[in-house]
Amino acid sequence: MNLKRLILEGESTTLDFKKTITSFEKIAKTMVSFANTKGGKLLIGVADDGTIKGVKSEDEERYMITQAATLYCRPQLEPIFEEIFWDDKIVLSVQIKESDIKPHYALGEDNKWWVYIRIKDHSVLASKIVVDVLSKESSGENVLIEYSSKEKALLEYLACNDRITLPEYTKMLNISKRTASRILVNLVLSGVIRVHTTEKLEFYTAS
Repeated sequence: MNLKRLILEGESTTLDFKKTITSFEKIAKTMVSFANTKGGKLLIGVADDGTIKGVKSEDEERYMITQAATLYCRPQLEPIFEEIFWDDKIVLSVQIKESDIKPHYALGEDNKWWVYIRIKDHSVLASKIVVDVLSKESSGENVLIEYSSKEKALLEYLACNDRITLPEYTKMLNISKRTASRILVNLVLSGVIRVHTTEKLEFYTAS
């Protein structure tokens, strides 16, 4: 692995730098977001600005990661470790593969279990709709789409507009959030629409 080239790429959907592991909850959140998205790699011993600091105790960092993956992630994750030697320093690479049993939950500091996904270089809390999509995708559940007036109204709207949010859809048709969510989940799973999540907003576009 070319460590310098990897660091120059910068933090991204699939890469995260950690100077050191300070919290089981925080590292579980990052690992879960990788597993729920495209997988990714943690470089322990690298500062946020890309400076190679190295790890003080490789065994301690390994222990923190393993404990977090086992006790703070549900279902458990299986990190793959690799030591990278740079000058007289050691960087610990931790690979988390994209999971085929999504969604994975991370135990938060509030003692509740939360689902995270990776957006650019951040681990973002997944909405209930995204959790439902992840869950149904993993189960291989068949989706039966019925094109009622509700679905048609949504697709006609998206034919004339770039995007729509859940609140806009519920208001447009005067339907409950639960009904709107179920329709959106089914249409995402069938590939008719796409869900887009940013740090502050979630919206839907035609595929």
